Amino acid sequence: MKPTLILSVMFACLTAGPAGAQPAYEAPPPDRTVIEDAALRRAAYLARVNEVLAWRASGGQVKTNDPGNLNLAQIACKLALGQDAEDCSRSVIEIMKDPGTGPFWMFPAVAVAFLGRDQLSPEARAAIRDVWRTTRQLRGDTENHWVMYYMSLYLMSELYPNEPAESWYNGRTSEENLAEAKAYLIDWMNVTTTVGQGEFNPTHYIGEYAIPMLFLQSWAKDPEMKQRGHLMLDWLFAELANNTLNGVLRGPNSRTDEGSVIERWNSLSSYFSWLLFGNTPPTKGYGGWGIYFATVAENYHVPEVIYRLATDRGEDYVQRDRARIRRRWRYSEELSPPVHKTNYLRRDYAVGSTTGGLLDPIQAHVWDVTWDEPDPRGKHNTMFSLHPHSSGRAMQMYFTAYPEPWIKGVTAEGKPSYDSPDKVVGSSPYEQVFQDLDTVVALYDIPPGTRFPHINGFFSKDLVDLTEDDSGWIFARGGRAYLAYRPLAGYHWIPYLHYDGGWAKEKLPLGGSLLTSPHLKNGTIVQAASADEFESFAAFQAAIRALPLEFGLEPKPTVKFTTLRGKQVSVTYGETPVLDGVPVDYTQWKLFEGPHLNAEVGGRKLTITHGRLQRVLDFNTLTATDSVLPH
Repeated sequence: MKPTLILSVMFACLTAGPAGAQPAYEAPPPDRTVIEDAALRRAAYLARVNEVLAWRASGGQVKTNDPGNLNLAQIACKLALGQDAEDCSRSVIEIMKDPGTGPFWMFPAVAVAFLGRDQLSPEARAAIRDVWRTTRQLRGDTENHWVMYYMSLYLMSELYPNEPAESWYNGRTSEENLAEAKAYLIDWMNVTTTVGQGEFNPTHYIGEYAIPMLFLQSWAKDPEMKQRGHLMLDWLFAELANNTLNGVLRGPNSRTDEGSVIERWNSLSSYFSWLLFGNTPPTKGYGGWGIYFATVAENYHVPEVIYRLATDRGEDYVQRDRARIRRRWRYSEELSPPVHKTNYLRRDYAVGSTTGGLLDPIQAHVWDVTWDEPDPRGKHNTMFSLHPHSSGRAMQMYFTAYPEPWIKGVTAEGKPSYDSPDKVVGSSPYEQVFQDLDTVVALYDIPPGTRFPHINGFFSKDLVDLTEDDSGWIFARGGRAYLAYRPLAGYHWIPYLHYDGGWAKEKLPLGGSLLTSPHLKNGTIVQAASADEFESFAAFQAAIRALPLEFGLEPKPTVKFTTLRGKQVSVTYGETPVLDGVPVDYTQWKLFEGPHLNAEVGGRKLTITHGRLQRVLDFNTLTATDSVLPH
C-alpha cells in the first residue's frame, strides 16, 4: 500500500466516531478481515478508543453550568480528551462531598486524580486528596477486589509521597501504604504466573484486572511496577485471545452470570475483544467499567502476536492449562486446589471444560460447546449441562461472613438465581467432567437429600432441527455446528426462564428450554462436529448412532464411548478417566500447554506463539522479548 494511502486511511480511522454517529454496539458486526499493516491496526485501535471516549464524554449530560452534573466516568473521559476542565472541577468538588468506598469507587477516583493533575482546579484536587484522609476504604474479599484496592492505594501513595499517617484513612504513612500495596501486587503477580489465577477466564471481571494493570503501566513512578503492569496486560490479553471464538469468550469460566453464560457474547470480555482486536461488536455502553480502560488505552500497544492469535486462526488446536480454585477457608485440606482446563478451538465452534467439582460456589461455568455466529448479539449459541448446586456449607467454605445470612443473602445481593432449581450458572461437588477434543462426558453422583437433586441441560432458542431420536441421542444444529446430546437418565422439558440482571426480582422467558433429569446418578455426553464434515445432517446422525457406547448408572455412573474422532474414552465417576487405554495424569499438566501459549508451573514465564512470531513474557527478568522463528 502506498504511504499516502496509508496516511489517508489512518486519518479516516482516527477521526471516526463524531458526536451523533451510530455507536459500534448498534452498528453491523465488524469485518473479521485480518489487518496486515501494523500502522493501520494501530490507527483502527485508536479510532475505537476515541469512539468510546467521545460517546461517554457527551452522553447523558445535563447543563454544563449546573455544578456536579458529571459523574466520574464522564469526568475521566472529558479529562482524557482535554475538555471542559472547569465543569469537571466543579463536578469533582460536588462528588467528593459524598464519596463512595471500596475498590469500585477507588479506581475511578484514581483515574480522575491522575488525568486531572494538570487540568483540575486546586480546589478539586484538594477535595480528592481529602477523601483519602477522611473516608475509610473497604478492601473487599475477592481477588479482583484486592487487585483494584492495592493498585489504587499504590498509585495514590506515589501521587502523595512523604505524607504522615494522619493524612490517610487507614492511619499509615505514604511510605507504609506504598510498601503494603507493592508487596501485595507483586505477590498476586507471582501467584498468577506460577499456579494461575483463581478468577480465571472471567467473562466480566477481566476489566477489574486489565484496568488496574493499565493504570500501573501508565502512571507508576517506579519503573519496575510500570513494567509489571505492562507484562500483566500482555499476559491477560494473550489468554483472552486464545480463549475466544471470533472475539467471544467461551467456557469454562471461574466467574460469569446468567446473561453471558447463555448469550456468550454479552460480557465485558467482548468489549475488550472489540477494542483490542476489532473482531466482534462491543457490548451496550461499551462495557461499563471498560470505559476507564479507554481513558489511557493509547498507552497500550497490542503486540502483533496477540492480535494474530485472536484474529488469524488457521488450524484447529487444543490448549490444556492449569489455574486454581478460589481460596477456601473451611472444610478443605487445600487453600486453592488446582483447576485443569481443556479448550478445543475450531473454525465453526469451540469446546471447553474443567474437570468439574466445586470451583467458585456461585458463578462458575464448568463446560460448554459454543458455536460461531456472524453476529452474536442476542444469540444463545451454547450447549451444556450442570447440577444446580445450592448449599450453605459451600458458602461457608469460600466466605468468612457469619453463616446465618447464607443462602438468602447471596440471592439478594446480585446473584438472584443461586437458590433456583432451574439455574444455569454454578459448579457442584457432585459433577465430574472429561473432555477429549470435541467430546464431553459429564457425570453426576448426587447424594440423597441434596438440595435440587437433578441436572439441567441448556438447549438454546437458536438451535434448529432439534430431534429426539429413538436411539436416545438428541440432535440439533447450531450455526455451522452439528450437535449430539446424550442424556444418561430420563428427563422432561421445562421453559428456560431468565433473571435479567443481578437485582432482578422475576424471571423472564427468553426462549429455549432446559432438559431436566431428576435422577441422582446421571450423566451427559455431547459430541460436536462441523457441518462440512458430512454430506448432510442425517449423515451426521447416522455416524453418531453407529458409535460404540456403553454406560451404566449403578453403582457409579460409567461411560465407555468411542468418539467421532476414533478415541476410546472410559470415565467412571470418582475415578481417573482413561483415554485410549491410558489413565489421564493431570499432575503432569503445565500452566499453559498448546500451540500458542506455553508456560511451566512455577516458571513465571509465558511464551506466546503464532506462526513464526513469538513473544516471551518473563517475570523473572521483567522483560518482554519478541522474535521471529526460523522457517
